[in-house]
Amino acid sequence: MHVISVNVGLPTDLSVGDRSVPSGIFKAPVHGSVRVRTLNLDGDGQADLTVHGGQYKAVYLYPSEHYPFWQQELGRRLEWGSLGENLTTAGINEKNICAGDQLQVGSVVLQVTQPRLPCFKLAAKFQRNDIIETFLNSRKTGFYTRVVQEGSLQPGDSIVLL
Repeated sequence: MHVISVNVGLPTDLSVGDRSVPSGIFKAPVHGSVRVRTLNLDGDGQADLTVHGGQYKAVYLYPSEHYPFWQQELGRRLEWGSLGENLTTAGINEKNICAGDQLQVGSVVLQVTQPRLPCFKLAAKFQRNDIIETFLNSRKTGFYTRVVQEGSLQPGDSIVLL
């Protein structure tokens, strides 16, 4: 198990119908070491802390193995971070991880808290009203973690189940 990509992004405006709302769903890969703090990664942000981010949703992990499914479903190539994840991973997924599990990544210790429940912003980003239902039914949700120990991590770091 390891990190393929570390992805961050600050909130930007997202068109939702005839209005614009701030969203932190747009993430892009960064190179080198990134500091992970209790509530976030350096350079990253969420727009609506009532439903995203915070202590129990500080870092979002998403399995790279799910990307081929989404590329076929959406009919386009997706870059790492396209699904809003902070860490694109390999070898760890919803079937081999449980809420409460702790993971060592670089000098960071994360604890799995819950699967992702997508909001309307995922539908707006991909301009697909059906994507939320497809996302949930696919069981390819990725998972949120809280930061147990602050530190740094980077692409290529091993993920060790503690």
